[in-house]
Amino acid sequence: MDRLDGAHAPELTKKVQRHASSGSFPPSGNEHPKEDLTLRLKKLTHAAPCMLFMKGTPQEPRCGFSKQMVEILNKHNIQFSSFDIFSDEEVRQGLKTYSNWPTYPQLYVSGELIGGLDIIKELEASKELDTICPKAPKLEERLKVLTKKASVMLFMKGNKQEAKCGFSRQILEILNSTAVEYETFDILEDEEVRQGLKTYSNWPTYPQLYVKGELVGGLDIVKELKENGELLPILKGEN
Repeated sequence: MDRLDGAHAPELTKKVQRHASSGSFPPSGNEHPKEDLTLRLKKLTHAAPCMLFMKGTPQEPRCGFSKQMVEILNKHNIQFSSFDIFSDEEVRQGLKTYSNWPTYPQLYVSGELIGGLDIIKELEASKELDTICPKAPKLEERLKVLTKKASVMLFMKGNKQEAKCGFSRQILEILNSTAVEYETFDILEDEEVRQGLKTYSNWPTYPQLYVKGELVGGLDIVKELKENGELLPILKGEN
C-alpha cells in the first residue's frame, strides 16, 4: 500500500492519516469473521431447547440479575442450558447486536429471544412462563429412563476407560470378561443422579448394575452370580 524507510515518525503519521481518510486500506477479511460469528450465535442460541446467556454459571452466578433468573427457572422446574458470557467476549458483544438486546441475562427458547429478567418476571406473574419454557423431567422419570438406556447399564464412579474406585474397576473387569455389551453412567458427574438413585433403587452404594431397568445389585452380588454361573444368563436376559 505504501512504504517508509527509516524511523521517521511525523512522515509515518501523515501516511497513516492519508490512507485512513481515503479508505484505501486493502480488504482485511473482517467480513468473514462477522458471518462466522452470526452463524456461531445462531448455533449457540439453538444449542438447547431453552438457552440462558448469563454472567457466570447456574451454580455460581456472577451478577444479581443472572442469579434471580436462575432461581426463577429452577423454581418452575424448567430445563435449560447456559452459556457464561464472561468466557467469550466475542459472544458477549456480538449477541447484543444479534438479538438487539443490550443487557444480560438473555433467555432463548427454540432459538428465539424471550427476553431478560424483567420479561421473565412478567411471564412468571402472568403464568405464561410454564407454557413457554420446556419442563425438566422429574428425577424419578429421569432415573427410570437412565436405568433403561441400555439393556445392561452400570452406574459407577468413572467410566469404561477410567474407573475411579476399586469397586467400579472390579465390576468392569467382570463385565468385560462376559463379552456382553453394556453402557455406563458416571455418577461423579451428576450429583442429582448419584443421590437420587440410592433412594430409587433402595441401594446405598456404588457401583450398581441394572438389566432391562431392574437392579441386579452391587459388586458383591455380581461376584456371587459369576461364581454360581448365573451372571451371564441374567446379562443376556435369559433369567
